Amino acid sequence: MPQFAASPIGVFDSGIGGLSILRALRQALPHERFVYFSDARHAPYGERDDAFIMQRCMQITQQLLEQERIKLLVVACNTATTVAIGQLRERFADLPIIGVEPAIKPAVQASRSGQVAVLATERTLRSRKYQALRQQWATQAAVHDVPCPGLAAAIEQDDATRIDALCARYMAQALRPAAEDGSEDAALPPVDCIVLGCTHYPLAAAALLRHAPAGLRLIDSAAAVAQQTQRRLAQAQLLASASPCPGGPTPAWLELCSNGDLHFLQRQAARHLPPH
Repeated sequence: MPQFAASPIGVFDSGIGGLSILRALRQALPHERFVYFSDARHAPYGERDDAFIMQRCMQITQQLLEQERIKLLVVACNTATTVAIGQLRERFADLPIIGVEPAIKPAVQASRSGQVAVLATERTLRSRKYQALRQQWATQAAVHDVPCPGLAAAIEQDDATRIDALCARYMAQALRPAAEDGSEDAALPPVDCIVLGCTHYPLAAAALLRHAPAGLRLIDSAAAVAQQTQRRLAQAQLLASASPCPGGPTPAWLELCSNGDLHFLQRQAARHLPPH
């Protein structure tokens, strides 16, 4: 095993949303070490302009490389992926970088009604990257966009009352898809799969399901990101060994970092990450 394989995987998000990705990563890669960085001071990214998001992504990646010597980076934020993934890969060409995109493909493939809704930030839904992905699958199912302003921020603030109210509102919108002319169409088959197009949203899955009919499926990108990460590490021969490095840290440790309230991040990690 190359010595560099013992280095950690870096994961970052504008706040706690990336914990939904980290959860899947740790399940798929139980021997890996992880460093999670929450850019809480600037959360949520969905309300920031592209130049600011790009600057933060560049700075965080540089910091994780220099201070943590990461072997792979997961950009655990849909908005950051949309805005910055291309330039990150150009600037840090030697670093494998995995992004997150809405799970439209598995939702379309799983849908029986041919009606899929995507909950995401307005920034993600407007992006060319998302529109290209949406168009790719539009011939196989109707894909309905549901912008969710304020939901990521409410999750970031752990505001249960507001989370529930917003989940009720956006779930109702998702379940009443509009026809192509923008009008509501009662004749449309029911939406049976909803894509969670922001990494914060799986953390509110219970609230969303409280306002959903039985049988509706919520689909996110976490498992696909974990699988892609595992593939990239295997291709580069960078998978960690199950045995500890002599004189080094025990495998599978997790370091949590934040430029905001670290205790809040630690509490949320304890809540959303299974014991390891």
